[in-house]
This record gives sequence, structure tokens and C-alpha cells, in this order.
Amino acid sequence: MDLAFTPEEQKFREDVRAWVHENLPKDISHKVHNALRLSRDDMQRWARILGKKGWLGYGWPQQFGGPGWNAIQKHLFEEECALAGAPRIVPFGPVMVAPVIMAFGNAEQQQRFLPGIASGEVWWSQGYSEPGSGSDLASLKTRAERKGDKYIVNGQKTWTTLAQHGEWIFCLVRTSTEGKPQTGISFLLIDMKSPGVTVRPIIMLDNEHEVNEVFFDNVEVPAENLIGEENKGWTYAKHLLSHERTNIADVNRAKRELERLKRIAKAEGVYEDRRFRDEIAKLEVDVVALEMLVLRVLSAEKSGKNSLDIAGLLKIKGSEIQQRYSELMMLAAGPYALPYIHEAMEAGWQGEYVGAAHAAPLASTYFNLRKTTIYGGSNEVQRNIVAQTVLG
Repeated sequence: MDLAFTPEEQKFREDVRAWVHENLPKDISHKVHNALRLSRDDMQRWARILGKKGWLGYGWPQQFGGPGWNAIQKHLFEEECALAGAPRIVPFGPVMVAPVIMAFGNAEQQQRFLPGIASGEVWWSQGYSEPGSGSDLASLKTRAERKGDKYIVNGQKTWTTLAQHGEWIFCLVRTSTEGKPQTGISFLLIDMKSPGVTVRPIIMLDNEHEVNEVFFDNVEVPAENLIGEENKGWTYAKHLLSHERTNIADVNRAKRELERLKRIAKAEGVYEDRRFRDEIAKLEVDVVALEMLVLRVLSAEKSGKNSLDIAGLLKIKGSEIQQRYSELMMLAAGPYALPYIHEAMEAGWQGEYVGAAHAAPLASTYFNLRKTTIYGGSNEVQRNIVAQTVLG
């Protein structure tokens, strides 16, 4: 295992860094570095900038319009974007559904859907979780009944991230009740402007609107929007989830937030406290270990070996690190981290802060990141999967 980057890879990193520095809007990077509220326009603007360069689908092969980068180049691109303060690419289109369409969709579906994803013009949402079907996803109940050349979809999805912006949604739906639960699931692409689709907001503790419920009431979906074969959706879903869980690990964001933690600790005067610095050091060791784990997988891919089946392990460690750095930021700011002023999350707010400006978003981030050990398959379930597939 060689974890050193080659001169060519270092040159690639420098080229990406220079391009991102030149093209990332400063108002957006300011918001990201200070954990301020990002609007739909902010996320879409950056997506379109990347799309124009051909980098929104940075993990795509050249045959589908991507740059054709190898695993190391993709990692370096993600790292440079994160450290520069770029927003996370909203993953549902380019990172999740696109690889499924490439692998299992037909040529017509690829020509129809991939250009809009690659350009950043079309916003996709993910329709997986349901009330009572989260980590136990195979128990989902949303039905799709075939009638002629269309499906009639009825049911409900929940915790649908940013569905208030969604134009299309990829859904797991039940098309059969025979056999094991997994065998009766299909993968369907649904236009969210279709009659019968209702998006209802779930407002969170900090009054933010991030997640939603999505209801389907006799929604007509053309049969041509079925990906692959009917009742084979579980296979396609597993293909997608490996991308999702690696994405959740988000080691590059953790490296950026670690530096933010140090800045806050210094500003609050606790960085010189040895015990507090010990906690930062332990976190940094975990971040480095997570990065080594990611690079280990990339090294295996680069050498042509089978990559380690550790998407679940990456998800476990990455999510715990996110919770830990948000907790340490809260501890650094002490009681000033507790008050929450909703308006202070907007860039350029001129009101009166309680404590320093950097304390304003800390409570919101802390409570929001409680979700990371639950979504994408709860960490308890992931540990069982790792035990079975990795440890044997």
C-alpha cells in the first residue's frame, strides 16, 4: 500500500486548487467556512459552475460526459473543494442516481436524464425512507401498480432531504408482495410536478426546513421511467447505497471543520487548556485514521485489487467524527453556544450577537448532526453489516 501521491497527482491537485480558487464565489465560501445558511441559489450556482466545467459529475466515466478521473483524482478534487469552502455537491443526482442510470438504465434513459444532472440544471431528490422503513428499508410499503404503459403510485416517503427544491425523485416502490420483501421492490424515476405528488415540510428544532414528507396519491408514472427490470430494484438500491455511505463519511469536510474548531478554540481562549487540546488531538487522530482508511480503499482500486467492502465502516467513523467536532465547538464556546438566533444564520446579519459571531451557528449544527449516526442506515445496523461482511 503506497499512500504517497505521485508528482502527476500533486500537479493535478495544484491545478484543481487553482481552478476552484478562481471560480468558487467568495460569498458562498464565506458562508461555508462560517457555517451560515446556504440557499438553493447558492447550491445551484456552484453546481452549474462545476457543470459548465464538466466536473459536477466528477466521478463519471468519459463515455457519459465525465472527466474519467481515477479514484485518487476524485479524492483530491473532493479535498480541494472542501478545504476551499465549496458547498457539498448535492449528491442525489450526480453521486447517487446517475451511477444507477449508467449501470442499469437503457440508452434512452441515459440520454434523457444524464445531461440535466451533469449540467446542474435538474434537482433530484431521494425517495427511500418511509414511516416505519428506515434502516429496515426492505419493509417499504409505497406501491406501484402496473396499468398498461404506466404505473400508479400510492404511498409516502419521509425525511426526504431538500425535496422542497426537487424536480425529479428516484423512488424505491413495491411492485410485488410475493417472496422475500427485497424481491418485490422496483426502482422508479418520478417527475415531482406530476399530479398527486405533495411535498410537506418537516420543520426541525432550529426552525430550519431541510427535510420533508412526500406523498403519492394515484400518481401516474410512465413505465419507461422504470430503471432496469421490475422487482430488481433492491439490487440497484444496494449499488446506490455504497455511494451514499462513502459520501456520508466526508473526511474532507471533517478536515476543514477541524481547522474551524481550532480557530474557535483559540478565539475563546481554551486552546491553551491542555485537556481541551487533548480532545482536539484525539479528534485529529481519528480524522487522520479515517483518511488513511479512505486512501487504503483508493490504493486498492488504483492497483487493481478488489477494494475493501467497508462502506459501512467509513459511514460509522465519519458520522461519529462529525458529531464529535460539533460537540467540541459547543464546549469551546461554553454558554455562548446555547442561545439560538435564527436570523443570525444569514450572511450579513446586522443584529446583536450573544457572544462572538462564530458562536451563532454552533447549537444548530450540533443538534443537526445528531442525524448522521441514523440516516443512510443507522450505525447499529452498519456494525452488524460490517461484522458479517468484513469480519466474517
